[in-house]
Amino acid sequence: MKQNGSIELFQYWNRLRGKRAAPERTEIEPTDIKGLLADTFILERDSRGQAVFRLAGTRICAIFARDLKGFAFASLWSEPGCSMAGRLADDTFTNNTVVVITFDGRSIGGRSLEFELTLFPLNGGHDGQRALGSIIPTKRPFWLGVDGIRACDVTSVRAVDPDREPMYLKNRPAVPVPTMSAVDRLDENANAAGKITRRVKHLVVLDGGRTDR
Repeated sequence: MKQNGSIELFQYWNRLRGKRAAPERTEIEPTDIKGLLADTFILERDSRGQAVFRLAGTRICAIFARDLKGFAFASLWSEPGCSMAGRLADDTFTNNTVVVITFDGRSIGGRSLEFELTLFPLNGGHDGQRALGSIIPTKRPFWLGVDGIRACDVTSVRAVDPDREPMYLKNRPAVPVPTMSAVDRLDENANAAGKITRRVKHLVVLDGGRTDR
C-alpha cells in the first residue's frame, strides 16, 4: 500500500479484527472513518455469486460519473482485468484475502490517471461475506470528478499479509499484469514481418529459427 488513505483504512480494519481473519460487518462505524468515507465502498456477493457494490463513497461515484450502487465490481474493468478483478473479489470473500490493485483509469475525454484500490474482508453473518475497500488516486488533477473514468486497466496486484506493518509494504514489489493490447501488438508486428504466430494459453509463439534447405 502506498496511499495514506489506503494505509489508514487498513489500520482501522486491522484494529477491529484483532486476532480474527476479518471483523464483523456490524463493527464498521462510519463516524470512526468519516475522513475516508468519500473514498470507500462495500462489496457484497449477490444471488448470482458476483461481487456488486452495496454502497460507494461520493468521491468514488464522482470519479466514475455515476452512482455505483448495484453495479458489478467486474464491470469497471477492461479485459483481461475484468475476470481477474472478479476472481480477486471472490478470493477476498472466500479466503479473507487482503488485496491491493493498482490500475490506470481512462476518462471519457481520453485522460489517464493511476489509482490504488484495496479490498478488506468482512464477516457479514447470515448476510454472507462482504468486503470493505477504497479507491484512491495517486494524484488529484483538476479534471478528476468532472471527466468521468470509463474504463480501468489493472497494472499490478498484491496480496497483503495483514499481520505485517503496512508501511513496510510501500517498498514491496507488486506483481505486474501484462495488458491484452501489448499481446495484440506483438501479434500484429509478427504478422507484418511474415512470421507465423500461434497462441499457447496466454503466450504468443513465433515460428522461426533455423531452416534446412
